[in-house]
Amino acid sequence: MPIKLVVFDIAGTTVQDEESVMLAFQSTLKKHGYEIPVKEVAPLMGYKKIDAIRILLENNEPDADKVTDEFINSIHNDFVEQMVTFYQTSPGIAAFPHTEKTFASLHEQGIKVGVNTGFPRIIADAVLDRLKWEEKGLVDYVITSDEVEYGRPYPFMIQKMMADSGITDPLEVVKVGDTEVDIHEGQNAGCKYVIGVTTGAFTREELEPYSPTHIIDDIADVLTIINQ
Repeated sequence: MPIKLVVFDIAGTTVQDEESVMLAFQSTLKKHGYEIPVKEVAPLMGYKKIDAIRILLENNEPDADKVTDEFINSIHNDFVEQMVTFYQTSPGIAAFPHTEKTFASLHEQGIKVGVNTGFPRIIADAVLDRLKWEEKGLVDYVITSDEVEYGRPYPFMIQKMMADSGITDPLEVVKVGDTEVDIHEGQNAGCKYVIGVTTGAFTREELEPYSPTHIIDDIADVLTIINQ
């Protein structure tokens, strides 16, 4: 059965800024009184960001009564503001090597390209505005975590993209991402291939326990897997 759609994560998978996202989490939480090490933040990178904040607070705030929706939203709003500014102004925003060529090669084979993310739409738009992927015709679909009922590891972003593209069989879909929840998202959606990449928050050894169908070091290898 031929592949019709490949869904890629953004930060750490197609865009070189995973560390900046982690540092933004750290600095935002520090502003609100929490010193949290990167090693604790990194495993949550693929999550819907407001959910990641809730998890970090629940793990680091001894007084559960302080972890209110209002407090979480306040931290999230600060994080969003910081990330939008970062993506709009940082000179270092760039796609990983071979990303745009891989998107173009998939299109040459008649395969649609989608990107999804744990970011809300306002941050995703800031990224895409910088990279001009939609203007270049490199990306067909963009779905963000605040546009579905639940973000990763739930499969709703992939399923929405499938519905938008008229695909009913998940065996015609590939998911590519750099985190545990990217992998679980693809597995929960029933994708034919669930591909972990080592360019982001997780190493090969850290990805292996989650049983992706493949683990790659270069996004161009997605083409090799699809065409095998």
